[in-house]
Amino acid sequence: MDTLSADTSAADNSPADSPGATGQSRIAVAIVGAGQAGLSLSWHLTRAGIDHVLLERSGIAHEWSTGRWDNFTLVTPNWQCRLPGYEYSAGEPDGFMGRDDVYEFVRNYSDSFGAPVREGVEVTRLVPEPDGGYLLTTTQGVLSADQVVIATGGYHNPIIPTFAAAIPASVNQLHSSEYRNPQVLADGGVLVVGSGQSGAQIAEDLFLEGRDVHLALGTAPRVARFYRGRDCVAWLNDMGIYDIPVQQQAGGLSKRESTNHYVTGRDGGRDIDLRAFARDGMHLYGRLTGLQDGALGFAPTVAASLDYADSVAESIKNNIDEYIAREGIDAPTEDRYTPVWAPETEPERLDLVAAGIGTIIWSIGYSADYRWINVGVFDGAGHPTHHRGVTSADGLYFLGLPWLNTWGSGRFEAIARDADHLAAQIIKRARLNEESAAAVQLAS
Repeated sequence: MDTLSADTSAADNSPADSPGATGQSRIAVAIVGAGQAGLSLSWHLTRAGIDHVLLERSGIAHEWSTGRWDNFTLVTPNWQCRLPGYEYSAGEPDGFMGRDDVYEFVRNYSDSFGAPVREGVEVTRLVPEPDGGYLLTTTQGVLSADQVVIATGGYHNPIIPTFAAAIPASVNQLHSSEYRNPQVLADGGVLVVGSGQSGAQIAEDLFLEGRDVHLALGTAPRVARFYRGRDCVAWLNDMGIYDIPVQQQAGGLSKRESTNHYVTGRDGGRDIDLRAFARDGMHLYGRLTGLQDGALGFAPTVAASLDYADSVAESIKNNIDEYIAREGIDAPTEDRYTPVWAPETEPERLDLVAAGIGTIIWSIGYSADYRWINVGVFDGAGHPTHHRGVTSADGLYFLGLPWLNTWGSGRFEAIARDADHLAAQIIKRARLNEESAAAVQLAS
């Protein structure tokens, strides 16, 4: 059997006695992905002395350096950046780290305990072995593992609609993951499609730089940055909102498909008020319906989208008010939001060339791609089925997915708890395997 060898990867952070460095063909645990999720689990396994390796296609935390724009910031405060055995300590707990700071934070976390990461190793196939465990085919050879953790997240393939191929060639197109700054875009107007967290923040980034911005709205909710003297995240954290399991949410597991609230951490944090942007010159459109004769069509849903986003923000404030009253907290009062703009008419057509649109930025999400995993743990839509990351296949787990267990599961806030839960089960299973192997050896 081919095995991962010590000299096959230029970026090898694994210690000398780790799998791959010794040429051994089987390890206890293989973690696929070395972002904050995989590293959090590795911290637990390292402390427990469990033989494991992290296989990383690119580099540690590479998504933080390659998949974000220049002015990106977290939308959750720095104090929520808590990983097992490590937390934010740079002096601005209520601030919002930028892209490069987050990248450094995660890289430093890996260095803090010597995570056994093999960078530049892509797993191309995962299959169960007949006698238990799994076989991982990688770009650097084949590896066997008793247990495998998929920590690659759920955002793999950028979504761009099929009709985009028929858009006039004079209009440049890119996915939100490719956007970096307004200066590198073609001249002319910019259409951003999608008003989730990325779309709303990219539209703001462009608008603040004086670009002619057109934004097609989806059904994303919004949340106020601050309310009654505190960041809304702080209130929600104290209220236990981030601790409620997905099964107890309205709609149950369907909550995993919900869109996150748009808000920003830029310049110390503030609301993203799309009504204010429209008042000041941003062009808003409803849901994109398609392309015909070089023009995009839109449903007349601008007012409904804005009203819905506002209603969610106000309902969160209602919950905070109730919490403050119930707990007898002395907090300043605050006037509620008053809409500053509403559409008089709803545009249903945009001729891209006539409007001078030079760029379209597609911010309509990603699709998951688990085709390399040949294990029957997926539903009809290709999503992994699991309970808190534990699948029905013995020894196969997922970590770092949105709503793996709670609202915070896909973010720093709850990664530590999810990793702790999985680590306990993985370590227990690894100990049993060790005892079984020792018994077999003794008997022989």
